[in-house]
Amino acid sequence: MNKLLTIYIENLTANKLTKNTVEAYTRDVKRFIKFLECRNESVELADSITIMAYSEQLRKEGCANSSIARNIVSVRNYYKYLIKNDFAQHDPTAYFSIPKIKRNIPQILTIKEIDELLNQPDGITDKGCRDKAMLELMYATGIKVSELLSLTIYDINLELLYIRCNNGKKNERVIPIGTHAVSCLSFYLKIRANMNVHNLSLLFLNIKGDKMTRQGFWKIIKEYAKMTNIQKTINSYTLRHSFAVHLLQNGAGISSVQQLLGHNSMSTTQIYSSVVKKSKIAEIYKNTHPRA
Repeated sequence: MNKLLTIYIENLTANKLTKNTVEAYTRDVKRFIKFLECRNESVELADSITIMAYSEQLRKEGCANSSIARNIVSVRNYYKYLIKNDFAQHDPTAYFSIPKIKRNIPQILTIKEIDELLNQPDGITDKGCRDKAMLELMYATGIKVSELLSLTIYDINLELLYIRCNNGKKNERVIPIGTHAVSCLSFYLKIRANMNVHNLSLLFLNIKGDKMTRQGFWKIIKEYAKMTNIQKTINSYTLRHSFAVHLLQNGAGISSVQQLLGHNSMSTTQIYSSVVKKSKIAEIYKNTHPRA
């Protein structure tokens, strides 16, 4: 691996960024360095023309604007580090306009659809009991998949009705949980020992007794989505999105939802407000227009 890149990765790790973040930066910067090598250019001598060519190459490879933007931001952060430590003199991305990202409105399940999805796991089997606990907890708290799969048995308190969520950054969230999730977790904890063959502290385990992967959870979501009559795309983010919108629809303040979701910026949470507003407008039209 490139020596400068190795030093940079060590610096990222030292700054306590999440594993996923470090891997994403590493992947993006490696891709850029490989592009430079193909053009017989060095990191130090790359200029704005290089960045324009790199962006166009990513586009030809089928990358969406969001992916191109992320790659350029990764390269920009890399150069910030190089300049700060006198490994480079200028940032070739400085005058490059990052492509605008079209923010898609997330697809939301109705409360009835949520009930249908969460009722699919067979709570009699160990796997079904685990799956039901995971889905209920995700909808009860709105946590990310990575946060869900990193929870340990020490992060939940069923008596005081909360979980402690640490996303790998400095900010830790304490999130309340409702009676449905508590009930499902209580049942799951009784059979968890059957899965925990390696004596791990992780709350949720796969059928081999190891930490479940994001891909593994995605397959679980898809498995139960197929069993429903819901004509919507359901993925690993659906429960989190639905959690946020349902809170806002029932009167929760956007700042409270922001804190529960762990968003650093209010603008990230605002997208859910737009979903609620559109829903209200559609409902008003339906109830007031003579031919609706």
